Amino acid sequence: MSNIPPHLVKLQANVDPAWLERRSEEIIDPSLPIIDPHHHLWDIADGRRYLFDDVLADFQSGHNVVASVFVEAEAMYDADRPAEMRPVGETEFANGVAARSASGRYGDIRVCAGIVGHCDIGLGSRVEPVIEAHLKAAGRRFRGIRPTIVWHEDAQVRPREIGANLLVQKPSLDAIAVIARHDLTFDIWAFFTQLDEVVQVCKRFPGLKVIVNHVGGPIGIGPYAGHRDDMMKVWRSRVAALAECPNAFMKIGGMGMRYAGLRFREQPLPPSSDMLVESWKPYVEFCIETLGANRCMFESNFPVDKALCSYHVLWNAFKKMAAGCSDAERHQLFFGTAKQVYRLAVAPKVDSKASG
Repeated sequence: MSNIPPHLVKLQANVDPAWLERRSEEIIDPSLPIIDPHHHLWDIADGRRYLFDDVLADFQSGHNVVASVFVEAEAMYDADRPAEMRPVGETEFANGVAARSASGRYGDIRVCAGIVGHCDIGLGSRVEPVIEAHLKAAGRRFRGIRPTIVWHEDAQVRPREIGANLLVQKPSLDAIAVIARHDLTFDIWAFFTQLDEVVQVCKRFPGLKVIVNHVGGPIGIGPYAGHRDDMMKVWRSRVAALAECPNAFMKIGGMGMRYAGLRFREQPLPPSSDMLVESWKPYVEFCIETLGANRCMFESNFPVDKALCSYHVLWNAFKKMAAGCSDAERHQLFFGTAKQVYRLAVAPKVDSKASG
């Protein structure tokens, strides 16, 4: 599959099902409704696939997953279209998965109820026909755009070569204006070193919902290895600045990627939910305390984070980290914020016995 971007192959570490099966836990609070607002679908290389049957198996592994939001991954582009239009192929693919799920033949879960696609914001205002093509391809399900802007000056950290400060260059700002005009959300995967640029965008487009992925991109590798406390001081200050923007939202997850510098994959057993809580809680608590539950949402980032732990262990960890929250806050973190931000027409599953 030579047309697969090299950075994508690098991003998805091999998932070892036999290793994951060494850790099993009882599901915590299995009735709590969940919208998973961030997962991918792809067929990369060397058998690394995560398609409808795979995501459905994870969603049905014990937690009460009601619906999900598909987020672009440059994995199903249309090779026969002009370069700027190729991302529309991925949206068409995700919408087909959503239609399959919506048939009801596979249960009540609505996979890809919302779709976040990709476009090259370097096109500036010329991005308009690309946006229109995405909307035509997925209609009511198309909810937002995630461009490629993640970058770091250190070669050990950066996932790809795109150049610095892309987000705040004039063509990018012109493209973001088009996205805002179409009333779409704006997902951003950025490292904490780029959050000042994200704040600039939030302030420039106050009506645009800006959704920061993966707890704002803390880093524990390269120049930050062994310097977590120093890194976290800067991360906290930038997340706090982000919280001052009422149109900014935070996805809590994505900490299973290599950038966090965790070494769980080197252990004989996968991490337990308690181990994940111990490692991730400082980030999770600060995000919730600073932005509030109505601007935070837990995300799986599967299948990327599946290289670290299974789906049921991951959501057990999230539930443990939210144990001190009120019922209303827990509803927002696991369901309400995602439903509101992505405008999803889904409702929590009702227990027929409880409803009489």
